[in-house]
Amino acid sequence: MVERMKSLWSRRPVWVIAVTLVIFAAASFGVARIVRSAPEVPTAEVTAGEWVNWVQLRGEVKAVRSVVMTAPSGAGDLQIVSLAQNGKLVKKGEVVVQFDTTTQQRTLDQRSSELRQAEAEIQRAEAQARITDEQNQTELMRAKYDVERARLETSKQEILSAIEGEKTKLALANAEQRLREMEAKLAADRIAAQANIESRKQKRDKERFDVDQTQNRMAAMTLRAPIDGMVNLMPNYRAGGMFGGSAPEFRAGDRAWSGAAVAELPDLSAVRVTSRVDETDRGRLKAGQRAAVRVDAVPDKEFPGRVEEISALAKLDHSNWPPAKNFDVWVRLDATDARLRPGMSGNARVAAETIRDALQIPAEAAFQRNGRTVVFVLRGAKFEMRPVEVARRGNGKLVIARGLKAGERVALKDPTVEPESGEKSEGGS
Repeated sequence: MVERMKSLWSRRPVWVIAVTLVIFAAASFGVARIVRSAPEVPTAEVTAGEWVNWVQLRGEVKAVRSVVMTAPSGAGDLQIVSLAQNGKLVKKGEVVVQFDTTTQQRTLDQRSSELRQAEAEIQRAEAQARITDEQNQTELMRAKYDVERARLETSKQEILSAIEGEKTKLALANAEQRLREMEAKLAADRIAAQANIESRKQKRDKERFDVDQTQNRMAAMTLRAPIDGMVNLMPNYRAGGMFGGSAPEFRAGDRAWSGAAVAELPDLSAVRVTSRVDETDRGRLKAGQRAAVRVDAVPDKEFPGRVEEISALAKLDHSNWPPAKNFDVWVRLDATDARLRPGMSGNARVAAETIRDALQIPAEAAFQRNGRTVVFVLRGAKFEMRPVEVARRGNGKLVIARGLKAGERVALKDPTVEPESGEKSEGGS
């Protein structure tokens, strides 16, 4: 039997034998090459853990709540006498801005004098009304007495002559008429006196209103902190350049117009980062997603936070051409820090997607072979090419659905090719 096989083999064409030997030699050389290069190829371990697909944002620190302190309205041109230092932490009730109250104090003194004069006029009118009323009361009593006396005289008609009787009747009629006149005068004088007093009271009330208004204006010229916060002085546009140059912040001695925003008081107990996200990433974000924030000025600390809100409408960003459509995003920090200040720049990483217990490998450990994704798994002293199924990609990591186990090691470079002619991996190796 053996002899027969040797005979058949000897009758094969020479070229078949040559090709077989070449293939065998190439395979042996390739295996030997992989075995020899295995220790020199960098590897990474297949890990199992939480995989997070982060969306990177660049933004600015701002307070959630902020109060703008403005110059009082209706007070005319105001001069700042004193002003809290920019960046100073103040407590509720502390004086932040003090305007010059000299003019208002002079006005208050004048109106206070007019108020006292109006109150004195009321007192005089009331005293005069009492005197007039007492005089009228006296006249009324006298008129009543005359009526009673005239009636007494009339009762003597039987013993008097007809002429004297008629005289007594006329005297009684005159006395009664006088009494009615006095009663009417008493009522009319009382009404007139009350009207005069009311008129003077209205004047007094107007003067009191003017005094109260002046006092309120004076109180408004002292701007006190409504909340605890940090002073952020606003720009004085009147002191800016002639052609739109940057305006300096307000300072003591400057004049402010009515309603001018002089200082802002952000509440640093609640801080958030405002940023903008491209429309391609808008669909990956939603309110409530956790985030990690790093502020440039506080490099030693990472602040946890949450996506608080995303604008519903896009805004055009004209800093690039063509203009891109961006959405405003607000990331609120779970905790603040005394070193944080409004206007600081920082980065926020938003967890757009999270997979727990995910098998992960570096992106450069995956390669393309005939339309399939493969990895090279280290087994002993050589690598084994194995196809894998990729579930997710992002942040330099691949999540493997099947094909690998935790703890295995995969090559970060293709071990079958020379470094100078190596093909690029999925991770761009």
